[in-house]
Amino acid sequence: MAPARNLIFVLGDQLTPGLSSLAAGDPAHDRVLMAELGDEAQYVRHHKKKLVFLFSAMRHFAEELREAGWRVDYIRLGAAENGTSFTGQLGRAIAEHRPQRILVTAAGEWRVAQEIAGWQARFSLPVDILPDTRFLCPPEEFRAWAAGRKQLRMEYFYRDMRRRTGLLMDGAQPAGGKWNFDSENRKAAAAGLFMPRPMACPPDAMTDEVLALVAARFGNHFGDIAPFWFAVTRADAERAFAAFIDQALPHFGDYQDAMLTGQPFLYHAVIAQYLNCGLLDPLQLCRQAEAAYRAGKVPLNAAEGFIRQIIGWREYVRGIYWLKMPGYARSNVFGHTRALPDFYWTAETDMACLRAVVTQTREQAYAHHIQRLMVTGNFAMLAGIDPHAVHEWYLSVYADAFEWVELPNTLGMSQFADGGLLASKPYAASGAYINRMSDYCDGCRYDVKQRTGAQACPFNALYWDFIARNRARLGDNPRMAPMLRTYGRFSAEEQQRIGASAAAFLAKL
Repeated sequence: MAPARNLIFVLGDQLTPGLSSLAAGDPAHDRVLMAELGDEAQYVRHHKKKLVFLFSAMRHFAEELREAGWRVDYIRLGAAENGTSFTGQLGRAIAEHRPQRILVTAAGEWRVAQEIAGWQARFSLPVDILPDTRFLCPPEEFRAWAAGRKQLRMEYFYRDMRRRTGLLMDGAQPAGGKWNFDSENRKAAAAGLFMPRPMACPPDAMTDEVLALVAARFGNHFGDIAPFWFAVTRADAERAFAAFIDQALPHFGDYQDAMLTGQPFLYHAVIAQYLNCGLLDPLQLCRQAEAAYRAGKVPLNAAEGFIRQIIGWREYVRGIYWLKMPGYARSNVFGHTRALPDFYWTAETDMACLRAVVTQTREQAYAHHIQRLMVTGNFAMLAGIDPHAVHEWYLSVYADAFEWVELPNTLGMSQFADGGLLASKPYAASGAYINRMSDYCDGCRYDVKQRTGAQACPFNALYWDFIARNRARLGDNPRMAPMLRTYGRFSAEEQQRIGASAAAFLAKL
């Protein structure tokens, strides 16, 4: 076998034909390496649906590359030549193909980037680590934006991204005269609303093989493997997004914070898993959403809310990740140490909201951002759960979870573990918020209107106990001042009841 000039290692979240490493190569002389690796499947116990999605999408992408003329070595899990890790697999491929150089697009996760950084010395071969051009703000540009700022607020970063991309801009001004229409995006959903489901893609023969593989090898991982309906090809992912634009985006803005029992998707796109593994292009999605607004098909608040999630939050949290890693992963400003309750895996709890969200997560490998932030995340912060354990849970259970996007959202936004670097206040709330934005409380055995006692919604005492425990730390936060004043007006007896109710509940965890 003739030596390959370049060996191009394509990682499992780099399923993009225009990937920088592929763009730097030549199908006539180079070889692509892809592999399903046991280490990557098990460094956290990934949801079975997540594993099926990624392995099947990787297999389909390998076929896409072959059809485009590339020579592809695709190493399946369990194959005799499987090296179980990135470095082990690369070593086997180097011995077989004797390349002159390794090409790889920069990894999305810190631990993988550190592994890649050692390849040149380990294998005595040039290793070209090329920038990931699929993102709109390179880490060095985010670092320059952050330099000298006292606060790294997403809103200001988002405005700069709007100016840079021209999205929803009318000349130098934002469309509609405002940058952010979030205040219009907080309607509570009613059960009678029409909610289109995301486009489902029945498994093909290749996906059926992966379903059998994952069931056999990872049957003890969290989550239901069937029914499996995610898109696993670029064409199907693009069709799924087109269906969202047509059917759901018009109402996405109004109801993006709403939660309903038995309605896991509402008007959400459910395309983050496709975007984060490279099947969809972020700027293209935003331009399609803008085009729908310009054509009068969707209101501005819907288009702006969707675009903000992509060029605002998604790019911003990636910037925070690469700016602050590796130390950021152990952020724990409140010193929380409680173990993650078993019901995060079993859904066996009398709290109807948590039962609903964990059950949905087990079934779908999906929950939308308010379910993650204000139910599972809010409870974990109020209860004093170790934020690193919360991070590992989110990374495990959601199909769209890759560490660069999940970790800052969890530690910074959800758990406020970074002390306010990312979020301007802790996203803490009592049962009243959940009752306002959902119907979960209707069938709950706890009373959302009671603050203390055995029948009271646990979120209520836990919320005020969280405020009490952290008065000194939160005292300088202007957004928390009203809640601190309210707690201070409670009688000593009421404060004691709050503490006792919280302690009694936590003792049962």
